[in-house]
Amino acid sequence: MSDLYNLSVKDIQLNDIDLSSFQGKTLLIVNVASKCGFTPQYKDLQNLFDKYKEQGLEVLGFPCNQFGGQEPGTNEEVQSFCDLTFNVSFKMFDKIEVNGENASPLFKHLKHESPGILGTESIKWNFTKFLVNKNGEVVKRFAPKDGGAAIEAELKKII
Repeated sequence: MSDLYNLSVKDIQLNDIDLSSFQGKTLLIVNVASKCGFTPQYKDLQNLFDKYKEQGLEVLGFPCNQFGGQEPGTNEEVQSFCDLTFNVSFKMFDKIEVNGENASPLFKHLKHESPGILGTESIKWNFTKFLVNKNGEVVKRFAPKDGGAAIEAELKKII
């Protein structure tokens, strides 16, 4: 069993969620923000979710305020923004940190399994994406600028 499945997170309503509940699913895990230049990617993420959810895709959105204060709102404000602006129906989670000593154990794991350019583990900006196969293995890390088409090309290989 993948170490990923030993972790738990809190959803946007602060309920504990064991990641083992996603075993056998393909995951796209993203640190998101409401006031970022990449925020329109919520549309790409929702489109991918709509297109592939019947084949086992789960998109997991983790709000993060570590980059330019681009996610200042409460969980309720984040959820409302996502619902009203992008009609988001994929799973959203509690606001987290992705870098530093208070980084979420989930993102520590993802960064270790799939480092960025030149082997660096730190996340450079919001909308960094991690594609995880049905066995809980990180198969690809996408840069913030990578949109739906780049993700879909890789997703098709493993779904």
